[in-house]
Amino acid sequence: MTILAMYKDDWHTSTDIAKSLNTNPVLVRKEIANLKKGNLIESKEGKHGGIRLLKNANKIYLSDIFLLAKGDEHVLSLSNNTPAPTCRVGKQINKNLKVVLKNIDNSIIESLKDQTLESFKNQF
Repeated sequence: MTILAMYKDDWHTSTDIAKSLNTNPVLVRKEIANLKKGNLIESKEGKHGGIRLLKNANKIYLSDIFLLAKGDEHVLSLSNNTPAPTCRVGKQINKNLKVVLKNIDNSIIESLKDQTLESFKNQF
C-alpha cells in the first residue's frame, strides 16, 4: 500500500510489489484480493494493467488496512493442538486466550486508527 501511495498515478503489478517485499507474487495477490474487496484499490487487466489506490491515501487509515489483512482471524492464533479436556487449565485455555487475542487485536487497531497511509508514506 505504501508503494501504491508513493506512486499513486502508476499501475503496479503483483510481481513488482513482490520484488520490493522479497516475497512470492502469489502472496501479494492474496492481499490484493482483500484490499480490493475493501474498496481500497482498483485493478486493471492487460499489458499495462496492475493495481493502484482507489481512494486518496489521506483517507485510508492503517487500521483499515490491518482489518482487511487480518480478516476474521486474530493476529496471533490458538494452537492447532486440542487441549486435554480433563485438565483444569487445558479445558479452559482456548476460551481464556480468545479474550487475550481479541484485546491484542483491539490494541493494534487503536494504535493504527489515527495514522493515515499518507502520513506513513511520508516517512520514506
